[in-house]
Amino acid sequence: MTTTSTPPGLARFNVLEEHAALADLHEACASTEWGRRLLAARPYTTADDLYAASDAAMAELSTADLEEAMAGHPPIGRPNPGDPTSAREQAGMAGAAEELKTEMLELNLAYQEKFGHVFLICATGRTGEQMRDAVKERIGNSPEQEREIVRTELGKINRIRLARLVEEDA
Repeated sequence: MTTTSTPPGLARFNVLEEHAALADLHEACASTEWGRRLLAARPYTTADDLYAASDAAMAELSTADLEEAMAGHPPIGRPNPGDPTSAREQAGMAGAAEELKTEMLELNLAYQEKFGHVFLICATGRTGEQMRDAVKERIGNSPEQEREIVRTELGKINRIRLARLVEEDA
């Protein structure tokens, strides 16, 4: 479905003062460079324009920028207290059995030991078992392979979070 009018949330974002727009973008992704790139490309006519700018910015982030983005994400199974976004995104772990939660904690620690950062996956819509299986599979990757997978997963997360921004009422 194509619409000719800019969604209310996107129209609001387009006219926000720079510091407020950067704060909104930081809620979606902790990478300062990613936020700067999206801010510089305003105004956006459609949500797809915003998503394309997000994807382009994500593709060009340096390793340090990716690390900054990853630092904004809590480990799977341990959403930040009081953070409804991480709790919503990790809902698949909320009702998981204690054994699965314990296994996920151990896998998170092993992954972090190997790669130096949290295991990052677009958790929205995934079960605890699917996330566990993904970390088990990915822990065998090289750091280079994993960095590109993380880049892709961050891109997915950013799109979901940007969609919420776009859909907000003005």
